[in-house]
Amino acid sequence: MHALTLISFVLFTAFAAGLTWFLTRKDESSTSEGFFLGGRSLTFPIIAGSLLLTNLSTEQMVGLNGAAFKDGLCVMAWEVVAVIALVLMAMFFLPKFLRTGITTVPQFLENRFDKSTQSLANMIFLLAYAFLLIPIILYSGAVGLSQMLDLKSLTGITEPVNFFGNVVQPDTVILWMTVFLIGIMGSLYSRFGNLKTLAVLDTINGIGLLVGGVMIAWFALNKVSNGEGILEGWSILKEANPDRLNSIGSPETSVPFSTLFTGVALLNLFYWCTNQQIIQRTFGASSLAEGQKGVLLTGALKLLGPIYLVIPGIIAFHLYAADGISNDYAYGTLVRGVLPPYLTGFFAAVMVGAILSSFNAALNSTSALFSIGLYHHVINPKGSEQQMVKAAKIFVVAIAIAAMFVAPLLAGQDSIFKYLQDMNAIYFIPIFAVVVVGMLHKRVPAKAAFVALILGLVMIAVKYFIPGVGPAVDSVFVYNFHFLGFVFASLVILMIVWGTVAPRPTAWILETTTPIDMTPWKNAKWASLILIVAVIAIYAFFAQ
Repeated sequence: MHALTLISFVLFTAFAAGLTWFLTRKDESSTSEGFFLGGRSLTFPIIAGSLLLTNLSTEQMVGLNGAAFKDGLCVMAWEVVAVIALVLMAMFFLPKFLRTGITTVPQFLENRFDKSTQSLANMIFLLAYAFLLIPIILYSGAVGLSQMLDLKSLTGITEPVNFFGNVVQPDTVILWMTVFLIGIMGSLYSRFGNLKTLAVLDTINGIGLLVGGVMIAWFALNKVSNGEGILEGWSILKEANPDRLNSIGSPETSVPFSTLFTGVALLNLFYWCTNQQIIQRTFGASSLAEGQKGVLLTGALKLLGPIYLVIPGIIAFHLYAADGISNDYAYGTLVRGVLPPYLTGFFAAVMVGAILSSFNAALNSTSALFSIGLYHHVINPKGSEQQMVKAAKIFVVAIAIAAMFVAPLLAGQDSIFKYLQDMNAIYFIPIFAVVVVGMLHKRVPAKAAFVALILGLVMIAVKYFIPGVGPAVDSVFVYNFHFLGFVFASLVILMIVWGTVAPRPTAWILETTTPIDMTPWKNAKWASLILIVAVIAIYAFFAQ
């Protein structure tokens, strides 16, 4: 590794950690509200920064750019369509969540339905985070860093290693080493800090990530034009790859246009409106207005997402497709190929921050789900606040260790981003259906929600894991996404019919128990309208 790369990496990492400690050193972390919600003191810049960086880890930077390497601009749907979901979060979901004063989404389901529904949803979240989300964050982070920093050369591990009688390839050795390094660092951050500590660190790294991401696109376009400027680079890129700069995906791509209105929309809605890992940041808002401003600012920043999450992948295809690199190695190869050494270290440090952000967010949310939903409800109902937090911190360590062993086993996927979306759908769709119906239909009983959760999980799991289920179709992508829409509609209809035929005795009432100011932001409607118009304009501009 070039000396400047190492120096810039160490300096920015130390700067971010030091500034975060200084800003949050006096924060209270011994109670559940302090540890999980930052004392409900988060303001809109911190909420936006934390939301953005919790989302923008290496499964996005590496995975989404890898998807763009394969399919082109149409994969921007995961960024641009997300803006619509964020508008709905700010205007519809967030006021209802904050009004109840909850810490976790399963708590809302207990409030709306019953303890059994809460327990089932809680267990689904815990299993999904422990065996899917956290391992993918570790795996994609290790892959990205190993390519950016050329860890094979840095460590000198270039030949197969004999490990207890088994010959292990160098890439596999480096993958395991990097996964454990990231996992240990992230566990320490999560173990000793609260949500505000993580959110402040997210904001610092988020600024660096935006700057670094745009720089990579800048340097990459300059490389395409051989130093003639980014406009000339963009012109060359468009002329050489017109089919890859089309916002309307074909049936052969991973995001066909028709799926924006079914599976893609639903996955985005769950992710930004009911995914505990993400929306826990908004539960820590100091007021509804601050929460709405933070969510809508995140929406505005997501509009810039294609610049650093999609365009680099298309440029990587233009520059390196002939070299035969895989999708998920495209982004790291591009970064190492276009950034000067002193900036490579800085960006690697930012990427470490992004990895730790998503990793810590998942750990913090998992510990909240465990301590509030399982420890407090089942294991030790009479436990004190301090005992709950202590149990959460112990559980974090156990989950992190388990994830470190699972993560390297994900190697070999054609696209880690597509794998993540496929697996997420198994629990995203049923939980989102139950939350939406619970909010909109006040007579649906608890049994209907419980049955819908189980039925949704089974329907999607059977479709994904049992060969031969489902009709033969020309495009598996189109069918799978529309199938998710079908499952969602089926669950909604089931619960509405159940609520009509055998309704709960009394209508559910959303009671206000929150300690924060619930006055909405006065400009929320105008800001939402501007964001929606911008989404339509972007799609129209790049449509072919």
